[in-house]
Amino acid sequence: MRYLHTMVRVKDLEASLHFYCELFGLTEIRRYENEKGRFTLVFLSAEKDLGRAREEMAPCLELTYNWDTEDYTGGRNFGHLAYEVDDIYAICQKLMDNGVTINRPPRDGHMAFVRSPDGISIEILQKGENLAPAEPWASMPNTGAW
Repeated sequence: MRYLHTMVRVKDLEASLHFYCELFGLTEIRRYENEKGRFTLVFLSAEKDLGRAREEMAPCLELTYNWDTEDYTGGRNFGHLAYEVDDIYAICQKLMDNGVTINRPPRDGHMAFVRSPDGISIEILQKGENLAPAEPWASMPNTGAW
């Protein structure tokens, strides 16, 4: 057995690609459009998984965009996606500078949570040792749910 991907349904493909690729740093490695089924699948990979993802199509995040309008609920009961980053403060600052709410700031220099445009909870974990506590993160309160 091997892990392949996690699929999340998205309501606005362009907004989701902007979030996951431009702001969060994932790379699109494959796209499949099905006119008969009226959906688009977009597979994304983290930078350090690109080689393996391109070769084996895993591990990936699959964004599923259904062309017909539908409201998706239950993002919270999904759980969350988790990504390890080289500098948690830098990615949180980039996300915040681009209008993304940091729901659980990285006060401990180790863990933060944000939500995608579709409400998917994303855990961001510092690679290696925790970074030293720093402002504005150390005193920033939690916002909303994650």
